[in-house]
Amino acid sequence: MPFPERPLLKPVCRIAGLLVVGAVSGQSLAEPAPTAAEMDWRPKAELPESVRNRLPAFCEGGYLPSGDGVGDALGAETGSVAPLEASSLNARYEIDQTLQLDGDVQLRQGGFQVNGSSARYDQQQNAVSISGPLVSRGQGFLLTGQRADYQVDTGRFDINSATFLLHGPEMRGSAASLTRLAGDQVDIRDGLLTTCGPGRNDWAIVASEIELKRAEGFGTAKHVRLEVLDVPVFYWPWASFPIDDRRKTGFLYPQFGSSSAGSGAFLAVPYYLNLAPHYDATLTPQYHHGRGLFTEAEGRYLSGLGETVLQVGYIGNDSAYEDENPGADGERWALDATTRAEFGYGWSGYGDFSVVSDEDYLGDLNRSLAINTATHLQRKGGLRYRSDAQYFEIYLNDYQTVADRIAEVDKPYAQLPEVLYGGTAELGWFEAGLESQYTWFDRDNETLTGLDRATGQRLRAIPELALPMRSLWGFSRPSVSVDYTRYQLDDYSLGDGRFDRTVPVAEWDNGLYFDRRSTLFDVPYNQTLEPRLYYVWADADADQNEIPDFDTDLKTFRFDQLFQPDRFSGGDRVGDANQLTVALTSRFNDLVTGAERARFSIGQVQYFEDREVTLFGEGAGTRSRSPLAGELVLHPLDTLEIRSSGLWDPDTGDTEEGRSQLIFHSDDYRYLASIGHTYSRAELEQTDIAGVLPVTDQVSLIGRWVHDSILDRTVGSLAGVEYNNCCWSVQVVHQNYLTDDQELDSRILFQVQLKGLGGSGGSSSRISEAIYGFDERERRRFGTP
Repeated sequence: MPFPERPLLKPVCRIAGLLVVGAVSGQSLAEPAPTAAEMDWRPKAELPESVRNRLPAFCEGGYLPSGDGVGDALGAETGSVAPLEASSLNARYEIDQTLQLDGDVQLRQGGFQVNGSSARYDQQQNAVSISGPLVSRGQGFLLTGQRADYQVDTGRFDINSATFLLHGPEMRGSAASLTRLAGDQVDIRDGLLTTCGPGRNDWAIVASEIELKRAEGFGTAKHVRLEVLDVPVFYWPWASFPIDDRRKTGFLYPQFGSSSAGSGAFLAVPYYLNLAPHYDATLTPQYHHGRGLFTEAEGRYLSGLGETVLQVGYIGNDSAYEDENPGADGERWALDATTRAEFGYGWSGYGDFSVVSDEDYLGDLNRSLAINTATHLQRKGGLRYRSDAQYFEIYLNDYQTVADRIAEVDKPYAQLPEVLYGGTAELGWFEAGLESQYTWFDRDNETLTGLDRATGQRLRAIPELALPMRSLWGFSRPSVSVDYTRYQLDDYSLGDGRFDRTVPVAEWDNGLYFDRRSTLFDVPYNQTLEPRLYYVWADADADQNEIPDFDTDLKTFRFDQLFQPDRFSGGDRVGDANQLTVALTSRFNDLVTGAERARFSIGQVQYFEDREVTLFGEGAGTRSRSPLAGELVLHPLDTLEIRSSGLWDPDTGDTEEGRSQLIFHSDDYRYLASIGHTYSRAELEQTDIAGVLPVTDQVSLIGRWVHDSILDRTVGSLAGVEYNNCCWSVQVVHQNYLTDDQELDSRILFQVQLKGLGGSGGSSSRISEAIYGFDERERRRFGTP
């Protein structure tokens, strides 16, 4: 006899540990039972605002938040510790035999809970058989089925025709049968897993046997196949995979790609080894069409001091390389190692080492090593100390010159070692400072002559005494210093190689701050006006070309160069100077957000004497004033930035240099756009346009075009399309790029990303290098900013 409606469950009787309670009223009409995913899936408009705001635009809907927290259907500990509670609309009990429950049956033991239409409790076996449609909900998990058996003593739970939903990874599935053994182990027979929404199996993993070990954070599967639109496309006899964010040894998603130059078509199958909590490795065997078997490996080690990463690549017999370079050995390899350590108390250490077997390795083979195409690879390691008042650094630095076309005379010197020390100290009103550097320069100069053949030691010290004066309305800092350099050289052709150079330097830097407050479009802002005068005098000997060039170059003249005392970088030249810089900066700061919305700067140098010091002919000047140097930075919106800088010569009316860039992104980074222009008179003029444009919520166009006006040709381009939905995405991109021999090569890049399984290909990294903001856009895909 059915019970009348009642709001509370009340105990009726206790049978050998089974607590029977009163039933709730009402019986539901017979309807097709929804799957676990269908029960919690909602269109985007029907989701709570907190969930809806996290969904990307390309998701049509999502899942309601996870269960009510009463327990986890697959992970809760059960057994004889807690009694089994039951309620139903009808109950019939045979003494010491069975208890039959019918109508809206609810069973609970500890964290385990299940609802069904009927249940039969066998008191002798201490087991319950439940008929469905049944539902078992827990924290982060939802399970449905047609029939189940539950063992009260052990917690074993067997369910037929099961469907399930994991709220955390938003993964749903189905199984012919599902068994939860004691503890946290789950066995699935004839199972299917996917992160696609209910009713659409764009992709799915199907396996004959799946074993989930939730306590250990991984699962295994036998006879696994990847299905796309219910069509099998890949098969694994066995697979191991993570089911949470813990690392797990096993195969990663296969990678594949194609290029018209370099590696051509390739297939890679990475294998990850979780060796210990603080170190791991990834082995990536690959097959490259026309080249053969190629392997890359990465090892990572994390200690209490820092991280060390070692990457290697090796191919034993590159047939394509042998064909392109007759007589060359087909054995090719590369190595890249980095280490960082923090010792505390301001001390740290670092090391970087890169080497390749030949000039073409980086263009032909490299995909995962952290080495970009370059003419020189650096090997540097050292020790550093830094505090508020002083710094110290000692390191060894050398290079591998990769490009064979680099002449011996143009190869960089090694520093073996270089020692830096600097510090400041307060002396009453005055401030004393010191910058010093000791370097031993070395290079294989056997084939060179003259100054190019020299190697040896250089000691440089710059003591300074300044009188800093600061206030809210401005600052003034007069200072005097001495730039002293001492050389002790070998193979020096102009003497015994022991000589020094002393250059007195005087500087006076002055600035004023004016500001006013106003409003623009009802937004309060603060505008500043900041005039600045900077004078420098340096009495340097005009003839310094008897000194070799170990590390010196002429600085590019730009706005920030207006306030530097020396026009040379490095230590082998000290420029003569008698000049005054006049500059003006104005800023507009948003008083609501504190953001700098605009900055305008302009300045010019007035020369009182000719510049006579040169770096073998470069760096002299006779004009009495420099070009006008200017900068403009605009942030009218948080998502829009405009930058422009340039040099304009008032004597000739010509623009000497110009760099302009507009960068825009929408709040969610779905829209990206940048326009740039670079100009150097008689040398370079390039236009750069890039962007990502969504044409629908799911489809976006990707493109970049770089045109050189002087060469009247395209020097780089990228064009592609991207498709996104809530469970997978694909990028297909065609790229043209300029090689060292000034020829355009092309490659096809693509990447397939299956939510929850990772991706293949490598287009995203290439696009991120080409389009500003694309890496941030990638991080926000699938609602994971």
